Amino acid sequence: MGQSKCIWVLFLLLFSSLTGCLSEGQTGSSISLNVVADIENTTLIETYSDGEISSVSNVSVVYDFSQTTADLQLVTFGIDPMDGRLPTTVDAGTNSQIEMNFENHGIYNIIAYAIDSNGGEQRTNLTLRIDLRIEWTESNTRDPKALIFDPIPVNGGPNPTMVEIESTVENPSFLENLDSSSQAVQVTWNIVDELDDVCQQKTAQIEDGESDGWYTLHFNTFLVHELEVSYDDGQDMVDVTHLVIILYSS
Repeated sequence: MGQSKCIWVLFLLLFSSLTGCLSEGQTGSSISLNVVADIENTTLIETYSDGEISSVSNVSVVYDFSQTTADLQLVTFGIDPMDGRLPTTVDAGTNSQIEMNFENHGIYNIIAYAIDSNGGEQRTNLTLRIDLRIEWTESNTRDPKALIFDPIPVNGGPNPTMVEIESTVENPSFLENLDSSSQAVQVTWNIVDELDDVCQQKTAQIEDGESDGWYTLHFNTFLVHELEVSYDDGQDMVDVTHLVIILYSS
């Protein structure tokens, strides 16, 4: 009986040691990974003038590893944006920050990691949310151009929650445009998807010297769309202002 107990105890000890050897991430050293991003939620801004893009503000994020510690010497800090680009790494002995640039809207599930001199590695997940704001102005036109907006994230992440649209058409008075024949104009706003289906629409008659606007939310974020203003009736030149914001959930 006593011999059987000894054999059973030895078996348990052996099994426990094997379990320890097979544990995932067992490196013989400890890394306390602490990464701070200076931006977690932000907005790209595209500006258009008379239908042509005039400026784009890209997003730059700094990831700070300075509070990361380890039992052994740290040799590498890295950021993998998980958007098709290769990871960006720095020598942990000389640099504790990584700056990453982002040119497209989306939810980015980013991996930050640290590697020590023994090859031990520790990872953590970080989330970056980038909305897109499109600012559009067009002046003195009877044939407004279409504003194309693409809500599909190129990084393969989740689709936006919605698109917020605010648009204004102004019919300036003849005293401003020196056109003595100024009169009312009729315009129609359309949101048209890539299948040529009209998703939303509004028509308005705008008197001389007046303006009218349209505010709406659009929830089809799986297709490319156009925001169109059609000039239905009248002769006056009009000014068009659009604000389109592609929004993601917090």
